[in-house]
Amino acid sequence: MFLSRYRGYTRCLSCNGSRLRIEARAVKIEGREIGEVTAMTVGEAREFFRNLKLTHYESSVAHRILEELRMRLGFLYRVGLEYLTLDRLAATLSGGEAQRIQLATSLGSSLVGALYVLDEPSIGLHPRDNARLIEILKSLRDMGNTILVVEHEPAMIQSADRIIDMGPGAGEQGGRVVFSGDFPDLIHCRGSLTGKYLSRELEIPVPASRSSPDSRWLKLHGAEENNLKRLDVEIPLGIVTCITGVSGSGKSTLVHQVLYAALKARKGEAPDRGNYRSMEGEHWISDVRLVDQSPIGRTPRSNPVTYIKAFDAVRELFASTREARERRLSAGDFSFNLAGGRCDHCQGDGTVTVEMQFLADVELVCEECKGTRYKSSLLEVRYKGKNIHEVLQMTVREAMSFFSAVPRLTRKLKVLEDVGLGYLRLGQSATTLSGGEAQRIKLAFHLSRQVGKHALYLFDEPTTGLHFDDVHKLLRAFRRLVRAGATILVIEHNLDVIKTADWIIDLGPEGGDQGGTVVATGPPERVAAAKGSHTGRFLKEVLAGNGQRVN
Repeated sequence: MFLSRYRGYTRCLSCNGSRLRIEARAVKIEGREIGEVTAMTVGEAREFFRNLKLTHYESSVAHRILEELRMRLGFLYRVGLEYLTLDRLAATLSGGEAQRIQLATSLGSSLVGALYVLDEPSIGLHPRDNARLIEILKSLRDMGNTILVVEHEPAMIQSADRIIDMGPGAGEQGGRVVFSGDFPDLIHCRGSLTGKYLSRELEIPVPASRSSPDSRWLKLHGAEENNLKRLDVEIPLGIVTCITGVSGSGKSTLVHQVLYAALKARKGEAPDRGNYRSMEGEHWISDVRLVDQSPIGRTPRSNPVTYIKAFDAVRELFASTREARERRLSAGDFSFNLAGGRCDHCQGDGTVTVEMQFLADVELVCEECKGTRYKSSLLEVRYKGKNIHEVLQMTVREAMSFFSAVPRLTRKLKVLEDVGLGYLRLGQSATTLSGGEAQRIKLAFHLSRQVGKHALYLFDEPTTGLHFDDVHKLLRAFRRLVRAGATILVIEHNLDVIKTADWIIDLGPEGGDQGGTVVATGPPERVAAAKGSHTGRFLKEVLAGNGQRVN
């Protein structure tokens, strides 16, 4: 792992990246070898095979093959992936792209009577492409299939034949069907929080005034990674900036592979791999943090309170009780990461994994501790009538009330509540958390500690999996970071986030080779008026709908 920071990949000089030997590359169609064809985008390959001219004999041999090729490329084009190259590595695809490829496969299978279950297929999709996705789902339905979609996208909800709204809240306050019916009835349902946002009884307002950029700017010149075309971009510091654009326009490349890599390298924390000409203004940034949706831990011992450093205070409280002092127990004995008070059989996991020779491993509740993760002697120590296992079973909201007399602990827990995670249990295993929950726990961690003056926080689609009400809470958390002196840079498609940003950098105009340029920059009102901006076109409608004057 240490060496991987200094190890890179280079193209094979023998095959030039095609992975085939010279005999295979010698076979050509219309002057092109197979490597040249697979290097095409879906859109280019679709045109190539559509216009392919063959002799009568070649046509008789290749007729069925060409028919399948054209059909499958057409499906990929329909799901909005025309910018992907055919040889794109699966590991580099986003979750939304992978899901849309599966959709294209489903279209090609021509199944009838199947049930398709999709979990937020709009992830990573620009509003322009949502209509295309909806049409594809409708075509699958019209073929005789049933489509079940978990979704927060308003256009998707509105186009559904039937809507099932769960709630009324999250966690302990959820788990019930609040509404079941069509869209017109949903927006009139008094008990549905979703209905209230869709009917605009509740809404995320456009700020009455936006923060203006000051004299501090981060300037990146000549960014050329992937499809970026010698991009010059200026990012104002001390405010919230959104990086927008259609799927494949170069947003993640700019933020992850160039900007983040360059800033980490400038601070001596990573090798400089970003492909750019020069950078100015990095001296204004004290620290850079990438808050992504990767797990906060990979073992059952990782949980929300250990991540935000609140569990230290809980352990100290138990260690301060009379029973703990009589037994000479320290705070370390109440940790399930250290030998002592934790269960020796499961090592504090609460579960034991049984390896099956020819089947998937089976996870069983530990027989020694019955899933409590601690030795029975340690569970006899109680604080206000509860042992440490019972405390870890509390939700964040319950724990805030239980520990109301301990301000240093409730302050940390309140931050989890502020980002919409009050329903999580303190000891909930990190392996059970969604990507959106993991990202908000990381956000809560930064909010709970002293935010570095002039720190830069990078977020990649933080609204993934969030309800309208959760997005509202997320935006308030962003403003807290900004008031503390931080800069927020967000890659986002959600129009509620985009309309509330102080500054927008819109990339495009399209995806793939037709992207990688700056289409428009400035406050949302300026981008909404920009010609040629797909984001601006949808943003204009949103701002007008909120009673905002569009210049």
